Amino acid sequence: MPSPEPGKVRVRFAPSPTGFLHVGGVRTALYNWLFARGQKGTLILRIEDTDVERSTEESVRAILEGLTWLGLDWDEGPIRQAERMPLYRAAAERLLGEGRHDERQPARSSRRPRTCVPAGPRAPRRAGGRRSGSPCPEEGGLAGMTWSRAGSRWQRTR
Repeated sequence: MPSPEPGKVRVRFAPSPTGFLHVGGVRTALYNWLFARGQKGTLILRIEDTDVERSTEESVRAILEGLTWLGLDWDEGPIRQAERMPLYRAAAERLLGEGRHDERQPARSSRRPRTCVPAGPRAPRRAGGRRSGSPCPEEGGLAGMTWSRAGSRWQRTR
């Protein structure tokens, strides 16, 4: 992989080959392609094939054919993540060997921790006035239930 020029835009599209290219993936690919081309940057196609149980070559071919049919080309790749696993393993082993880890520190998630809030008509409002909630085991009979809006009324869903 070439070293990027300072200030040059590099974006990627990283589909998971567990099925056909879907509209959300097409949207992401199109936005990244337009941005890269508009900025005279680089679009990298990275295949997220680390889910060995669900990833298939047929899906990889379908994704590549779909992108080609749409006229979306890429500058680097396709790079297969599974082929890079030895690099990741070596880096992890190096960090462990150097003592640059803390067994007491759990892996950090990129997601914010979810808080348990009441769901349904009394749930707090989020931006845009929508109500949100997550199931709360402490709510007794409501454990495992969430609420959704069905037209003008609320209904419980599992």
